[in-house]
Amino acid sequence: MKKSYFLLHIAILLAGFTGVFGKLITLNEGLLVWYRVLFSAIILLAVLRILNIQSKESLAEKFNIGKIGLFLTIHWVFFYASIKYSNISIGVVCYCLTSLFTAIFEPIINKKRFSTSQLLLSGLTLMGISLIFHFDTSFQVGIILGVISSSFAALYTVFNEKLVQRFESISINYYQMIGGTIGLGLILPIYLYYFPVATVLPSLSDFWYLILLASFCTVALYVLFAESLKKLSAFTVNLSFNLEPIYAVMLAFVFFNEGKELNASFYIGCSFVIASVALQGLLSARKQAIA
Repeated sequence: MKKSYFLLHIAILLAGFTGVFGKLITLNEGLLVWYRVLFSAIILLAVLRILNIQSKESLAEKFNIGKIGLFLTIHWVFFYASIKYSNISIGVVCYCLTSLFTAIFEPIINKKRFSTSQLLLSGLTLMGISLIFHFDTSFQVGIILGVISSSFAALYTVFNEKLVQRFESISINYYQMIGGTIGLGLILPIYLYYFPVATVLPSLSDFWYLILLASFCTVALYVLFAESLKKLSAFTVNLSFNLEPIYAVMLAFVFFNEGKELNASFYIGCSFVIASVALQGLLSARKQAIA
């Protein structure tokens, strides 16, 4: 259990940098995500070859794993669109709603009872979000895109929780990146028709940012993410990821001067988010001890 929490929080720290890369990379959200999943798939293929990990999944299983990767790909498209239509702070703060969507989706998908404690903890997170960021009406489009993004992130985690019990983490992420590359690649021409760009090729700086994003904030992050899901519930993982916006907002302040200073509401809001994560950790530990 302790190892799973350790791996999870390393993943959260890496996730804090995804918003920064989203702002640094000049490509639009569709192209950014397509290159991200493509480069990630190539890197994962190299890792599988180096480690000599043989594929044990059937063609049908590979297809089903790849389909789940589409939830992640769609989440990223809306996430980066939220950042580009507003700023990093809005994109990552809206991501906190993932735990709320998980508390709603997981019982429906897995056909089990709703958890009052999960809904209450999600409410605590919502209180923290409202204090951390006072939503500006000029960023309404970015907020809506961020909310849609968090709903797909929740769906990805709920379905991925089942996969990690049956398959290797690296294999899961490889086939999901392949699924994302093919799936998004098929609709990208239509996407670019409605959202035209000057060039579809990344600049030299964008290329290196994409390599870093794919290597550390995708491959390393989601392998750690999948490993943590072997011992922790989807809700616990998503609730813990509510710490990501705190890291990301601070990085946005440092790199992009999105906030002149951290005011009292930021610290109070952070305390609500951290409290929700800590309480869920205590509840999980207690449940584990009873079991």
